Amino acid sequence: MAAVEYLGIDIGGTNVKMGIVNSETGHLSNFYSHDTVSWRTSGHFVDRLGEAIALQLIDNPEITKVGIGLPGMLDSSRRTPIEITAIPELNNVPLVDILENKFANVHFYLENDANAAALGEFYFGEERIDESYIFITLGTGVGGAAIIGKKVFTGGRGNAMEPGHTPSANGRVLERNIGKNELLALATEMRSHFTAETQLPDDGTISTTGLVAAAASGDTLALQIFERVGELLGENLCHLVAILDINLILVGGGLSASFDYILPSMQGKLTKWLTKYHANGLTIKRATLGNDAGLLGAASLCF
Repeated sequence: MAAVEYLGIDIGGTNVKMGIVNSETGHLSNFYSHDTVSWRTSGHFVDRLGEAIALQLIDNPEITKVGIGLPGMLDSSRRTPIEITAIPELNNVPLVDILENKFANVHFYLENDANAAALGEFYFGEERIDESYIFITLGTGVGGAAIIGKKVFTGGRGNAMEPGHTPSANGRVLERNIGKNELLALATEMRSHFTAETQLPDDGTISTTGLVAAAASGDTLALQIFERVGELLGENLCHLVAILDINLILVGGGLSASFDYILPSMQGKLTKWLTKYHANGLTIKRATLGNDAGLLGAASLCF
């Protein structure tokens, strides 16, 4: 089958990214990014989105299918966002209907962003995956997806696999413990009690890139911070592995740069809590698509 091109759109709490994706090679062209906040504060988010899509379709008139990934919950028909915490202006907006009315002969496909990224890993990842897998995204929040039998597992009402919203330590849900802002708060708090030598600043300006760089250089405090993150994530993953009976886990998202430093404590928790059956052959890998996962995943919704 000849390669086809699709428009992929990754709508996030920080940026809206879009680009043309080749279905065979995953090659990305016509990349465009805009900060989400300015579209939100304009009061016309959907209009701004439509204008950006129009420019892409003018440049690429052969495009007839567009995939969109959104950070939150959708109705079961996958046409209307119902709970998008980062962009509440989209809640209960019939987004697909609006866009298909605006762009004749173009079909739009909507999906949770973690589900889309997980599907993108299946189609475009560096390694061919022939088994079911759990996909975890670490970023502003914590997202999740499961690919079972080469299909996205959506559960009974369409919004399964939300590990970030499940109970964790400190009386909080998981993403309120290890989301980006919470990770930095944890780092700042641990820094305030740390008396040995560390390259992490004590003035509240620790960044995620600084944390990863410090861990890479063997900084004891940075490694302890990521050890705690790995423990919290590992405990959560025990539930998913035992319930879904899946023994491949891929970790992606913007904070997956910390993968090597959270892996040992993640594995420690999985080894401690899982039965021998579930622990045997369990593999945890870093996802391979990096920053392009959302776009490539959104485009793969058109397949």
